[in-house]
Amino acid sequence: MFEKKPLSHVRIHQDYPSKLNKMMDKGTLHMSPISAAAYADLADRIVLLSDYCISSVGRVQSVILTGNIPIEALHKKKVGLSNASHTSVVLLKIILRKYYGIEPFFVSTAPNPSLKEQAIDAALIIGNDAMMIEKAAYTYDLGELWLQKTGYPMVFAVVAVQESAIDSFSSDIYAVVDSYSQSLAYLETERSALIKKAKQKYPSIKSNIDVYYQLLQYSFTPILKEAFEFYLKSAGELGLLKEAGKLKFTTSPKNSEKYDT
Repeated sequence: MFEKKPLSHVRIHQDYPSKLNKMMDKGTLHMSPISAAAYADLADRIVLLSDYCISSVGRVQSVILTGNIPIEALHKKKVGLSNASHTSVVLLKIILRKYYGIEPFFVSTAPNPSLKEQAIDAALIIGNDAMMIEKAAYTYDLGELWLQKTGYPMVFAVVAVQESAIDSFSSDIYAVVDSYSQSLAYLETERSALIKKAKQKYPSIKSNIDVYYQLLQYSFTPILKEAFEFYLKSAGELGLLKEAGKLKFTTSPKNSEKYDT
């Protein structure tokens, strides 16, 4: 949407999720999508947009565990983790500890490692890399596995606003929200053109991009908010994240109240 109708008073910063998380932590961004796992560390100074998230109900395609042995056999085996996604690392650790009762040896790897060259038994691969690779003998979609084990969808990212910025930048925040709403509408009304553009931008992706956009969910429904709280609670109980407490949401800047819980 910003490509079609730029917002004159809003400066857009494009970067990797980990970088955006750090910028929100430092206060150099007023508003940004953040990784689900980042919420716990930022909860005391941000509020969430109540309408939007990035999630999947089951299969997601872009967050996978791939390896040469089945997941049940990974206890004390080597599993590669990159620093590309804190949320997915925490997700994998919750699944392995809580639902399989196993604890592998985690080793640092590149985003798309070679199992043979790095002498590892499995690896967590996310994003475009997960949609480009030739799958190994055993491949698990973590969104699908999470739904099977917990009954919940998986919320991968939420949209946060610095609480200190709400009063000063309420009109700009609303303009971004409105632009984002229109972007989601374009995903429906101009779907073919958007899919074609994505295929041109990422020609190496082997997965079906059209299906991928169908798998992603963007509306932060009540069940997704419950699912997000469950993820945070599970991570907190295992000592993987700080205890986050009750979620705090901002209402639309058009409304009279600043935020609710």
